[in-house]
Formats: sequence, structure tokens, C-alpha cells
Amino acid sequence: MQSAVIASSARVSSRYRWTVCALLFFATVINYMDRQILGLLAPILQKDIGWTQVEYGRIVIAFSAFYAVGQLCFGRIVDWLGTRVSYAVAMVMWSAAAMLHAAAGTVGGFAFMRALLGLGEGGNFPAAIKATTEWFPRRERALATGIFNSGANIGAVFAPAIIPPLALALGWRAAFVIIGAIGIVWLMFWLTIYRPADAATQAAYEDAQPAHADTGTGSPGWGVLIQKRQTWAFLLGKFLTDPVWWFYLFWLPKWLNEARGMDLQHIGLPLVCIYALTTIGSIGGGWISSTLLNRGWNVNRARKTAMLICACCVLPIAFVSQVDNLWVAVVIIGLAAAAHQGWSANLYTIVSDLFPQRAVASVIGIGGMAGAFGSVLFSEVIGQVLQRTGHYWALFVIGALGYLLALAIMHLLVSDMKPANLNA
Repeated sequence: MQSAVIASSARVSSRYRWTVCALLFFATVINYMDRQILGLLAPILQKDIGWTQVEYGRIVIAFSAFYAVGQLCFGRIVDWLGTRVSYAVAMVMWSAAAMLHAAAGTVGGFAFMRALLGLGEGGNFPAAIKATTEWFPRRERALATGIFNSGANIGAVFAPAIIPPLALALGWRAAFVIIGAIGIVWLMFWLTIYRPADAATQAAYEDAQPAHADTGTGSPGWGVLIQKRQTWAFLLGKFLTDPVWWFYLFWLPKWLNEARGMDLQHIGLPLVCIYALTTIGSIGGGWISSTLLNRGWNVNRARKTAMLICACCVLPIAFVSQVDNLWVAVVIIGLAAAAHQGWSANLYTIVSDLFPQRAVASVIGIGGMAGAFGSVLFSEVIGQVLQRTGHYWALFVIGALGYLLALAIMHLLVSDMKPANLNA
């Protein structure tokens, strides 16, 4: 009788888990549209508000700093309250903050609104990774993560196609309100459709949990997790590579405007092409490790091989400032951004390889905080470099080398991908 219940649950969950993935995908699309709008409207806002390169960098820092706090706090909240409630709270917070940008008119006002946005958006990835861990067997998690994480790329594709024309037609204040309100629509679908995975669903997947000898209950505290080398592997991987992605997200429109002379009416197509490529990278990076696992590779080899491929694909961006042809530069940047998303799909997934489900969101929050803190530091460096030199080439070189360094450090810390023992 019990086996029949499990088999029935497996059939239902095999369909429903992809509905869950679709919900996570659309939430991530919204997350990145709300995040990217500032970078897209920066040329207009710089004229209206009159900020300097350093001041713009510090507005970005305000988002990054509170995004770090948001990820850390929401990691614990998600493990405590569960995915359904936590995700809803996060969406309400960041959608309201996104719309309130329309009320800002000073550098301080924008910094404050970006801080509120970052606090709410910090809940997206801890909740999404937790939901993926609950609903997907380990062999599918990297692929599922790659699919929902590609929502970042789709959001980045839609944003330059929609936001500049919207701002030109209705004004930048209306653009913030309209884009921010999309999250409220998603929230209605989330509360109607999403349910937590039950015990029968978990039992239906024999590999739904990694082989942790874990007998504990409840979410472990930060003090326990920070002592584990597995936590530090993820933390440092995020710290060294997240700033590169945020550089693409917040500064590429300015680079196209300043280094390539493109105005707001013409900046959309190159950005759409770049972020369209990242969709391939996000899904492809997850597909690589999932395929290797299905072919009998162990988790250690499969994840790290996929991450090494992605790290090597980033390297050509070191030379993009020396490329004269715009579209060759677009392809190089698109390849690097795609490789980042493939890297990210596997980096997120190793948390569920290294930790039991009860700790996943908390570890994601710790690593996300480290990545956002790294972005704070890098944003200040970017602002100072551009203010003093006006050149981007050194920033692209830093971005090219970060992934290989991160992978080397992670391999030293978790050479065999042995799961963390939270009982000790």
C-alpha cells in the first residue's frame, strides 16, 4: 500500500515539479528586471539627478550591501518558515521597493530605495534553491537550477527591449512603477499554485537527498555552518565571481554608452543579444553536469568539470576592450556572461550536494551575502577606476581571472565533495 502511494506521488510530482520550476523561473525574470532597470535608465537619470561616477557606484553599493543582508536573513527565514511563505514575503518587499523608486529625486533617495530593493530581492535565491532541493532529485537539480536561473537572462533580455521605450514614452518614474507591479501578479499565481513537497514525494526520489549521515532536525545556526569547509567553499566561490556578474548587469549599459558611444535608443539590441546568449549558458551549464551524472560520473567530477568549462569560456573577455568591432565585442561579452550563468547553476547546486535539506537555504544565504559583499567592494573599485582613468580594460581582466581562481580554492577546500557533518 505504501509503495503504491509513493508511486502515485512520483507520477504527480514528476509533472508538478516542472510547474514549480516555471514559477521559480518567472520570479527570477521579475527579480532581474527590477534590478536592471537602474542601469538601463542611468544615462537619463544621470542627467536629471546629476550624479558622478562615484555616486552612481555608491548607489549600486547600497543595493549590494542590503542584498547581502537580505540573503543572509532570508536564508534563515526560508529554512524556518518554509518556501511558500518566505518567497511571498520577499516578493512583496521587493516589488513595493521597485515601485517606490518613482518617488526618488536625489542621490540619497535612490540609494535608500535601492537598499530596500536589495533587502527584498535577497530572498529570491535562498527560496528558489530550497524549492529545487525539495522537488528535484539530485541528478536533475543542476538542470532545474539552470532553467530557473535562466530567468535572470530572460529578464535581462526583456529589460533593455521594454524599459527604454517605456521610459521614453511615459517617463522614467512610470517605468519604475509598471515594472515593479509585475511582481504582484506573480504573487497571486504563487499563492494559488505552490505547495510544499510532502513526505511521499520525498520518498519517491531515492536520491532526493544526498548521502548525508544527518540525524538532526531544524535549521542549524550560522555558527555551526560557518565552521564547515564546505560552507567556505561555496562562500568564496560566490565572493570571487558574483561581482563579475553584477559588473555586467550594472555597468554594461554605461560601457556601451561611454566606450562605444551608444545612446538609449540604440543600446537595447546589443544588450538583448548578450543576455540571450546567457540563457544558453545557464541551461547548458546545468545540462552538462546533469548529463555527466546520468552517464555514471560522480558528483565531484561532474560538477567541477562543468565549472572548469565555464571558467575557461570567460577568459577571452580580458581582451574585449581591444576589440574594435562592436558585434565581436558583444559575442565575447555574451560568451563570458553565458559562462557565468552556467557556472552559477552548478555553484548553487553543490550546496544541496554538500548539505542536508534543512541547511540549504541558510548556506545559500551565507554565500549570497559573501557574493553581495564582494560586489560592494568591486563596485567601489569600479567607480574609482572609471572616475580616475575612464578606462574599463582592467575591470574586464579582473573578471576574466576570477573563475579559475575560485575553482582552484574550492577544489582545495572540498577536493572530494564530502558532505558536511552537521551532527558533529
